[in-house]
Amino acid sequence: NMSEWNETIVNVRYAETDQMGIVHHANYLVWFELGRTEFCKTRGFSYSEMERDDDALMVVAEVYCRYKSPAFYDDRITIRSKIAEVRSRTVRFLYEIYRESDDTILVEGETLHIFTDKDKKVRTLPQKYKDLLAIEEEPTLNERSFPPNEAPH
Repeated sequence: NMSEWNETIVNVRYAETDQMGIVHHANYLVWFELGRTEFCKTRGFSYSEMERDDDALMVVAEVYCRYKSPAFYDDRITIRSKIAEVRSRTVRFLYEIYRESDDTILVEGETLHIFTDKDKKVRTLPQKYKDLLAIEEEPTLNERSFPPNEAPH
């Protein structure tokens, strides 16, 4: 399934923590970026290729982050990344950051990206990348086929 999570494992470095050994909140955004970069690599392209070959840049427009549990120095954590939607000019990624040792989700988040050219003008995503990033859409409620007399009200 194209919309499965891609996983990247990191060990929390000392520099990513505060005096109490807790990861500073800004580092999760760095980890989102790492997860996203790895996700794109598994789909067969890199940011730099997209910029160089196709004059398409993926610019962060929105970030949402929900902190559920802290991460600590030397924790081994998994960054899970997947695509929620691809549109002609935007893509939305979802993330879960997870510590396997105690089965804890630390953070849930999402980012929205707009595609621009090098001059920062919004542009449509080249078809090649749309295909590489494509997800298998779940049919929405009103597209599902219902037996007669069982249509949603």
